[in-house]
Amino acid sequence: MILAAGRGERMRPLTDRTPKPLLEVRGKPLMQYHIEALQRAGYADIVVNTAWLEEQIVERFDAPGIRYSREGRDFGGALETAGGIARALPLLDEVFWVVGGDVHVPQFEFPERSYARFVAGGKLAHIFVVPNPAHNEKGDFALRADGVATREGSPRYTYSTIGLYRKAFFDGLPAGNPEGRKIPMLPLMLAAIEREQMTAEIYTGPWTDVGTPERLSALNSAIPVQ
Repeated sequence: MILAAGRGERMRPLTDRTPKPLLEVRGKPLMQYHIEALQRAGYADIVVNTAWLEEQIVERFDAPGIRYSREGRDFGGALETAGGIARALPLLDEVFWVVGGDVHVPQFEFPERSYARFVAGGKLAHIFVVPNPAHNEKGDFALRADGVATREGSPRYTYSTIGLYRKAFFDGLPAGNPEGRKIPMLPLMLAAIEREQMTAEIYTGPWTDVGTPERLSALNSAIPVQ
């Protein structure tokens, strides 16, 4: 599932007329990098949630295998991360990838080894974390020696917005989120950490949270990664 419903307030005025996942890095929409990587990894079915200027996304990526959860059409706006995933659960497998549509991770390939290990392991979530960028120096999570994610500890890393989840991670939420509740993700992650049900691994490849026009400009002016 690609998360593509947000307004992109910090990216204004760029997002006043263009949804954030369609902003381009080196001539290609941010979201397209994820679609191509998922397809290379063998994932034929991709779910995308949309809200802000969603018609542009649906028209741009109208292709077999891509299905949409239309939060804007159905509820008038985005349902936040967990609310959006809960809304899309009927479209998803028992185990599924989640990736933010506004991060640039050109070398991430949704590795089969991580998927297979997660399926065999039985935890509810497995997230990818990255070294802390300048805008999040304190980080989000730490890792124990056995790979279990914790809220406390050192060193701490930043959540990349990439992860593997089981539907059971969202058991406390109404499947399909029929009322369109806005539900944040962090409380669910903290609950999983409390039960030692979330693991993590460190990703050291290129990663950018394209959260400001300046970061987008920096990506487009940098030398392309080979």
